[in-house]
Amino acid sequence: MARYTGPKVRISRRLGVNIYENTKGSKALERRPFPPGTHGRTRRRGAGSEYLLQLQEKQKAKYIYGVLERQFRKAYEEATRLAGPTGENLLRLLECRLDNVVYRAGWANTRPQARQFVSHGLVLVDGKRVNIPSYSVGRGQVVTLSEKAANMIVIQHNIDTLDHKMVGWIDRAEGGKQVTVRELPSREQIDVPVREQLIVELYSK
Repeated sequence: MARYTGPKVRISRRLGVNIYENTKGSKALERRPFPPGTHGRTRRRGAGSEYLLQLQEKQKAKYIYGVLERQFRKAYEEATRLAGPTGENLLRLLECRLDNVVYRAGWANTRPQARQFVSHGLVLVDGKRVNIPSYSVGRGQVVTLSEKAANMIVIQHNIDTLDHKMVGWIDRAEGGKQVTVRELPSREQIDVPVREQLIVELYSK
């Protein structure tokens, strides 16, 4: 299963956002709030150009949700076929990925960890095991930890200690080990630092 395996802190520094929402990324941005590389401290050629800004927003969304270019392009094409603003549709599709729902439920510390839990078959959707991180969860579906996962120390630790604010489109039950997608998320409920309109402009060229 394809995924990005390169240096993560460099990605966060290059885009100016703690992409993986981890302590290491936050510290790196505090210590070196400029892009990596020899010329990171100086203004790069093309900095501030329209194309660069659009490309950076696309890269942010890709890395935040852990998808590669081909997957991202397919999500965008699907978003264009749905009713409503394409940018909001795109973020909604990414937000409804199963690995992201696992992250939003507070079972995983990061989205990459959530992806791993799903890939290892630790998550059930409507009572059936699903090991595809990109599986799209719909309104009314119930996502539950498997019996094995519910007893894992790392997951219980995340449930007890993570300070994840439960998003408004998900309801939690069963001691935090089961969540229900009450509704599809609106743009106001998606708290990612991405300007989706720039992505639409990029792909519209």
